[in-house]
Amino acid sequence: MVAANDAAPGNRSAQKWDRAAPWPDGVLRQEGSCMGVSRFRVYYGPEEAASPAPETIPLRATTVTLPLGEVLPLLLDAVKSRRQWVGDFFDDEITISSDLYEVLLAYQHFRRPGA
Repeated sequence: MVAANDAAPGNRSAQKWDRAAPWPDGVLRQEGSCMGVSRFRVYYGPEEAASPAPETIPLRATTVTLPLGEVLPLLLDAVKSRRQWVGDFFDDEITISSDLYEVLLAYQHFRRPGA
């Protein structure tokens, strides 16, 4: 390294080094540099936190029981509005009461085509 005293007068290639302000790890910073110290770290993702035991994690219910009166208006509006998410559930199975099933079968059989 070239110190300020070692530079020959008029020698533009000689650089001054500020020995009073070393960077971390003993690297000296060039005098007059406008760049600050930047410290980069490698990010390895979130730190592993202690997770609760599997038996204490609350499980989400796979089924919900609701009155048809709460679900039907929402489904009708979604179908009428052509919401894309409705198609995601076309293959899902639902459970209905046997008397509603019988009424739906009768309605399907006796409905007027084109009505």
